[in-house]
Amino acid sequence: MVEFGAVVFCSPLVREPLSEVAASELAAVFKALGDPVRLRLFSLIASHASGEACVCDLTGEFDVAQPTISHHLKVLREAGLISSERRASWVYYRVEAEALAALAAVLASPAAAR
Repeated sequence: MVEFGAVVFCSPLVREPLSEVAASELAAVFKALGDPVRLRLFSLIASHASGEACVCDLTGEFDVAQPTISHHLKVLREAGLISSERRASWVYYRVEAEALAALAAVLASPAAAR
């Protein structure tokens, strides 16, 4: 059993159908990851050596303005995929391990779920 937001997922998608509430919550997460910039931001944060990335480490990787990066980070944060912490004038982001585990559990194949 894996909790993601307010919804608890008990088994992978391939084992039993999602409830309407679970499908709605999971769709919001996939929508957040469905944008190429957000997916890259998520990947950059997740793969950062220290486990967290300063916003200053992220903005130079993209051909979009800083306010656009901030918007995408907000969407990822609201979806529960990342969290942030302000330190002095910088904000540091980290991937929420529980969210990643919940996605992995929901997407697991029947063989992996055993």
